[in-house]
Amino acid sequence: MPRPIRVHFDTAALARNLQVARAHAPHSKVWAVVKANAYGHGLARAAEALRAADGFAMLDLNEAARLREAGFAHPILLLEGFFEPRDLEAIEAMHLTPVVHSAEQIAMLEGAALKRPIDLYLKCNTGMNRLGFVGSALNAAHARLKAMKQVKSITLMTHFADADGPTGVTGQLAEFEAATRGLPGPRSLANSAAILRYPEGHADWVRPGILLYGASPFPEQSADALGLAPVMTLRSQLISIQTLKKGQGIGYGYIYRAEREMRVGVVACGYADGYPRHAAGINAAGAPILVDGVRTRTVGRVAMDMLYADLTPVPQARVGSAVTLWGEGLSADEVAAASGTVSYELFCALAARVPVEE
Repeated sequence: MPRPIRVHFDTAALARNLQVARAHAPHSKVWAVVKANAYGHGLARAAEALRAADGFAMLDLNEAARLREAGFAHPILLLEGFFEPRDLEAIEAMHLTPVVHSAEQIAMLEGAALKRPIDLYLKCNTGMNRLGFVGSALNAAHARLKAMKQVKSITLMTHFADADGPTGVTGQLAEFEAATRGLPGPRSLANSAAILRYPEGHADWVRPGILLYGASPFPEQSADALGLAPVMTLRSQLISIQTLKKGQGIGYGYIYRAEREMRVGVVACGYADGYPRHAAGINAAGAPILVDGVRTRTVGRVAMDMLYADLTPVPQARVGSAVTLWGEGLSADEVAAASGTVSYELFCALAARVPVEE
């Protein structure tokens, strides 16, 4: 028998979450962001569920090729553009739209012998300070690109640094409007947080990512409150039950010792499956977990293949009892917060060794 750990993907929830994005930005087209193997959800699986999107946004040429080979004719946006001149041959052949964010990329494009012009996005750095042109440099870059026979169309874009935080988008919107004043073409600005909270930033194209996968971009607001449904549910079972005496420890390093006599369940899931090793170390209360549908907590240090659950609230638990690590009934955002990280990391860290429950 294989280990009892399984992951289930509710693809119908992906489609419903896309509709939430459309409802918030009804006048914008939607790039469904499927980078990093669709945030760990499986590129082909996610793309099929998100066929109603206007296009797909990703980073990797190989992933773009997989979608084209699977028959997806949607526009595909390469969020980091291209990295060397030969990439432009594949971009032309697959009808991809690269983001241009550096002078080096413009020079590569100028030297490219393309058979037909390509659509591209030109990135403005409005304060994220990762990629893009600042201020007047954007106008100069736009002029160079507009003069090229290799370029068919230019869409202007930026990325918000704190749409999910207290700074908001006002300052970056002002920077973008100043930098792009007088420049023609469509605009793309809003990520998940801005889609949900700042309609003034929706523009022509929005780029939902984490909201599609049923997690909240806001630390203070749950996905459920936003009308988002979980897509990934990670499940396992209890494979052993230990009774600890007061003062006894469990797991590596004995970072947890029983405050009283208690039952502890051993769960077939560990950091090699993608569960955060530091879940209990960040928060002395442990991370939330469901055993037989009852909410309890992890205790002790997460091991490679196992972790431990306090069974005090679940007296009926036995070997074979069902465990939900995150997903349906238990938000990944809660598990991530208790582990000092974000749901994005949990999803992307899901290990290939975890079988998919269809």
